[in-house]
Amino acid sequence: MPTPETTARIEQLIWVLIYAGLFAVVVGLASLSASPAAAWTLMTVGGVLVAAGAILIWVRSRFEERTMPGKTSSSHTSGKQDT
Repeated sequence: MPTPETTARIEQLIWVLIYAGLFAVVVGLASLSASPAAAWTLMTVGGVLVAAGAILIWVRSRFEERTMPGKTSSSHTSGKQDT
């Protein structure tokens, strides 16, 4: 179970990777006619960054939620099922 600090850092890293990757893709597209080799490099690196961010979203979704001591999660508040 990760600590809340670890979870917060991963969430920050996710957005940094996604936004930096999208920015690199856009800059690569804009510079395609001026320098095709550099543009394709930027677009490839940007795509890899976006993919890494997407993978981290999946990793984050696999974390178990840490609850406060003495509190229960909303899905386990009672043993009865709603009918």
